[in-house]
Amino acid sequence: MSAAVAIQPTEQRRSLLTAMAAQFQMEPAAFLATIKATVMPSASASNEQVAAFLAVAHQYRLNPFTREVYAFPARSGGVQAVVSVDGWAKLINGHDDFDGMEFVDHLENSQVLSVTCRMYRKSRAHPVEVTEYMAECKRETDTWKHWPRRMLRHKAMIQCARYAFGFAGIVDPDEAERALEVTIEEPNLAGQVDALKARLAAVTTPGAPQPEEPEPPTDADLAFLNAPPSDEPPLELTPPAPEPAEPKKRNTRADIAFFEVVDKFEARLRVAAPDTFKAIYQKVVESFGVQHRTEIPVKVRAEFVMALEAKCMELEGK
Repeated sequence: MSAAVAIQPTEQRRSLLTAMAAQFQMEPAAFLATIKATVMPSASASNEQVAAFLAVAHQYRLNPFTREVYAFPARSGGVQAVVSVDGWAKLINGHDDFDGMEFVDHLENSQVLSVTCRMYRKSRAHPVEVTEYMAECKRETDTWKHWPRRMLRHKAMIQCARYAFGFAGIVDPDEAERALEVTIEEPNLAGQVDALKARLAAVTTPGAPQPEEPEPPTDADLAFLNAPPSDEPPLELTPPAPEPAEPKKRNTRADIAFFEVVDKFEARLRVAAPDTFKAIYQKVVESFGVQHRTEIPVKVRAEFVMALEAKCMELEGK
C-alpha cells in the first residue's frame, strides 16, 4: 500500500468502516466481511490492510463493489489500491475543474505509434497534454494483443489525469501487474565492504607485500629522450576506422515500470510547485551524479524514487 496512506488509530478506523458501511446501507460487521470476501485479494487480509484500502476508496469516492477500485497484491506483501479504467473516468469527470479532453492517434503505415491525450481545466488557459508510446507501453498480454489502441488510449488518459489533477496513491491495473514483474538488483554492499577492508589491511598490516618500485630509466631510454629533433617529415598516421555504433538499447519492462513510478512523482511535484517543479526535479536527478533519469544506475533507482517521494511530501507539507 502506498506510504501516503497512513494507518489510522482504531477509533478512526471504526469511524471509517461505519461511514463506508452506512453508504451502502450495511451493518459494519457485514460490510467488513463482504469486503474481505469479494474485494480483497485474500479473505485473510488484516483489518489494517482493509482500513488502508477503504481510506483510498473513501478519499476518492470510488465504489469497490462495482470494481471502480479494488485491492491488488503488492510486491511488499501488502495490498495496493488499483483503480479500474471506469474508476479513472469517474475521477476525471467528477472533478469540478474538468472541462473536457480529446485524443490524437499518431499512425505510421496504419499502425499506431503513440496516442496523445489533451485535458482541459476551467481554471487554466492552456491544456495539459501527454503522449504515450506503443513501443514503451505494449505488453505480451491478451488485452494488449487484441486491443492495443484502446489500451494505449487508456494509458494516455490516466497519465494525463495525473498531471492535470495530481491524483496520487493509486495505480491502474496495467501498472499494478507491471510492478510485480519488476526485478530490482540490490547492490552487494557486504561484498564491497569486505573488499575494502582487505585492501586497507594489505596497506596497513606490517610485513604485507608492498607495490614494487618502478625501475629507473636505462641509458638507451635517456639517449632517446635527449635526442635532437629530426629533420624528417612527421609520419602521416591514418586514423582508425570508427567502430560501428551500438544498436539503440530497448527499454526493458523494469525500465518502463521505473519510468512510470518517476512520472507519478513528477506529476505530484508539478501540482505542489507548478512554477519551480522542473528545477526541483532536475536538482534531485543531478544529486545522483547524472543529468537525466535514463542515466540513473539500476542499483540506486530505489534510492532515487525515495528521494523524489521525500521531496513531494516536503512540498505538500506532509
